[in-house]
Amino acid sequence: MMRCLQLAGLGAGRVAPNPMVGAVLVHDGRIIGEGYHQQFGWPHAEVKCLNSVAIADKELIADSTLYVSLEPCAHFGKTPPCADLIIRHGIRKVVIGCRDTFEEVDGKGIEKLKLAGIDVIVGMMEKESTELNRRFFTFQKKQRPYIILKWAQSDDGFIAANNPERIFISNENTNRLVHRWRSEEAAILVGTNTALNDNPALTARLWTGNNPVRLVIDRDLKLPGSLQLFDKSTKTIVFNNSKQSEDDNLVFQQLKNNEDVLQQILTSLYGLQLQSLIVEGGSKLLQSFINSGLWDEARVITNTSLKINDGVRAPVLKNELLTKEEQSGTEKISYFKFIQ
Repeated sequence: MMRCLQLAGLGAGRVAPNPMVGAVLVHDGRIIGEGYHQQFGWPHAEVKCLNSVAIADKELIADSTLYVSLEPCAHFGKTPPCADLIIRHGIRKVVIGCRDTFEEVDGKGIEKLKLAGIDVIVGMMEKESTELNRRFFTFQKKQRPYIILKWAQSDDGFIAANNPERIFISNENTNRLVHRWRSEEAAILVGTNTALNDNPALTARLWTGNNPVRLVIDRDLKLPGSLQLFDKSTKTIVFNNSKQSEDDNLVFQQLKNNEDVLQQILTSLYGLQLQSLIVEGGSKLLQSFINSGLWDEARVITNTSLKINDGVRAPVLKNELLTKEEQSGTEKISYFKFIQ
């Protein structure tokens, strides 16, 4: 099952809105097949696993145990049901990491396997299997994207100075890490001032992977069209008060004045099947997510050798649990989870 999870993780940033899934086929203690869901719309993990079995080992499939990190699907989507495939191959035992809460599956795959006389074990490394697909499960349960807050701060707790000159807080290594993070999420959001002052591209150009859908809040449409956000190199959505249109990777989404802005954005992303969101600034926008309790994870980069003394204060987390810390030169990377 550990190998299933390792394989599944290779699909990060490529399979959404599907979950990440890995599968391993074992005969008499020997792995004879393995696979994972590599890209949305492509064959599922179970298909890749069974197809990978060498010709000499094909006759062993029925007498093997299939390990899969998530309950096999039982419905027709982009691909046929994996539960049917397992039954056709005559596999007698299936070990599942965790149940799939998606309403089209949610126990139906397990039930179909059991009705076919297959010995089904559910819950091996269940915590780890659920954690791997936390974006998927949060999206299904809360009907909103999984929300990651990210910012870089000085040792004395500032994200910028008071003067217009931009201060680069993070180093080359952590910049690449941030781009890897971006490649793993469906969408990325900044506020008006961050877009105007920093002119970010918000792409994953320093890492191999997909660019997230870029989101910016510009309620009064005051941002100039010359900004990198508007270069149409990747899809960008502008949340504003007055305009609704779509043209060549540039979408203007009109907000309702009498409704909560954050909830409107999250509802829109849910409708677009964007399962995860990384919020990169500015401080006011990040703090609004924190104050609303609308976050799942925070990643804070602290440059321990830099002091700004006066400027824009970093956001302050609430209901947070520190889960991990890493060091990269003079920079400390702290990971937090929201606790109810």
